[in-house]
Amino acid sequence: MDFSFTEEQNMLLETTRRFVSREYGFEARKQITSSETGMSRKTWSSLAEIGLLALLVPEENGGLEAGPVETMLVMSALGEGLVVEPFLTSAVMSTSAIARLGSTVQKEAWLPLLAGGEVIAVFAHEEKAASSDPLRINTTATPAGGGYVISGSKHVIYHAPQADLLLVSAKLPEGQLALFAIPANTPGLRMQAYPTVDGRRAADLHFQQMFVPADTRLCSADANEVIADVLDLGLAALCAEATGSLDKLLAATIEYAGARKQFGVPIGKFQALQHRMADMLIHREQARSMSYLAAIRAGEQAGAERSRALSAAKVVIGQACRFVGQQAVQIHGGMGVTDELDVSHYFKRLFAIEKLFGTTDSHLRRFSAAAS
Repeated sequence: MDFSFTEEQNMLLETTRRFVSREYGFEARKQITSSETGMSRKTWSSLAEIGLLALLVPEENGGLEAGPVETMLVMSALGEGLVVEPFLTSAVMSTSAIARLGSTVQKEAWLPLLAGGEVIAVFAHEEKAASSDPLRINTTATPAGGGYVISGSKHVIYHAPQADLLLVSAKLPEGQLALFAIPANTPGLRMQAYPTVDGRRAADLHFQQMFVPADTRLCSADANEVIADVLDLGLAALCAEATGSLDKLLAATIEYAGARKQFGVPIGKFQALQHRMADMLIHREQARSMSYLAAIRAGEQAGAERSRALSAAKVVIGQACRFVGQQAVQIHGGMGVTDELDVSHYFKRLFAIEKLFGTTDSHLRRFSAAAS
């Protein structure tokens, strides 16, 4: 299969890489992650200025109307720089959901603001009760008084403390799902915020009989299909981010092994470590191939083949995150776990990626279920 990219796609990749290299060095990132908000609105505005936040916005709403492959390229470059801004949840998942489900009025209200970086949206779907079915949720939306009453909780919602808009999934009395675009300052929302292991911010969201107007619901149709599509698009994008981080971590390890000397020679000369780094390279290449497959399948119609491909990608990439991360830390020794070295930050992000959107074990079960 030909995995070469078009001239426009290569330009998009290089534009993103130049931005990350110019404005998101390791020291700049440390200052951002240690700030009160854990992100940079200036960086977010810069991402909007170069058009990245409009990547999945339809052309009629002033966007680029790109697809999963373009998303993969941008996410890979952002993964190389360990960018902590909420690109995945806002510019990819939330933007895609509104573009797919929103009415004309809702699209005109939200998509230009999202593309311009004026609003950060967070896709709030994950719940604490683990389930093999990602569409099986307990949060409910009950029609009442010309609107809906939202009750329930969402668990470990990345970037929720920074959000202006929450896209909350809830189950209607008839059993189908609906998606609501709810301003983050709506009364009845209790947010428990905390830092995550990978230097980001997340929160548990508790909806305590929260009333929202009817026009906060995105469209009146059954949202199950769109939510499933958005979750798979997000999973493919996360896999792409992992490949960017894997690239940088492998390169840092090879460079260190060539410079660090033991017994008068670089440790990269030792055959045992050469074998380790060769295995790291194999895992990285397998992860990249599966990321391509995930991006291609994410743009297809839902079905068993798409589910199998995306779960297979998450399994292979999850295994690569664990193996490459652990080997990089071991080869670096004690330095590999210090905050002063970028290796530890790549390791922690890869650790988190392996857990997000379903663990390796859960996707192995999903892969098997899709085959039967």
